[in-house]
Amino acid sequence: MPPDPSLLKPQQWVSAHADYLYAFARVRIADEEQARDLVQETFLAALQRVDKFEGKSSERTWLTAILKNKIIDVYRKKSAVFVSSEITDAANDQNFFDETEGGHWTAEHYPRPFRTDDTNPLESKEFNQILKACMQKLPPLWLSVFTMKHIDDESSETICAELKVSSSNFWVIIHRAKLNLRACLQKNWI
Repeated sequence: MPPDPSLLKPQQWVSAHADYLYAFARVRIADEEQARDLVQETFLAALQRVDKFEGKSSERTWLTAILKNKIIDVYRKKSAVFVSSEITDAANDQNFFDETEGGHWTAEHYPRPFRTDDTNPLESKEFNQILKACMQKLPPLWLSVFTMKHIDDESSETICAELKVSSSNFWVIIHRAKLNLRACLQKNWI
């Protein structure tokens, strides 16, 4: 049975879904202009695929899935230009562990507790701004992997397949991204 075109209301997409899709893209893409472009590309792709909508999900869910695929394409492009030496260089900039002491934390990088107050919305907003700024300092591939894993909740297998990284590289990237984020947060938040 062909899909029912009356299930979609393209003339209302901008007013009903643009703000939501833009916010979704902004969490995952640092560049505001690129996020806007991705939303526009999403609407265009959806118009071209109206006949593929089966009505098994809401219109917003369907549009979000299209946008998510467009964001993954951006991640792929960024990771394709990623130079593997960046992993080594970025990690060597920070010597978190003392190899002479059996791999224990160095005194300078020993984890300190974060001061966060979940009951204070202003502090949460400030923390989120600092976290976002710290995330933008990560190399593109690290940011893509971290975002897909911890914001989009993608499986490791999916991330490896989408970004064409091996499982061992994935875990190294996640580990180093977390170390760098923690160091940045400790420097800017604590």
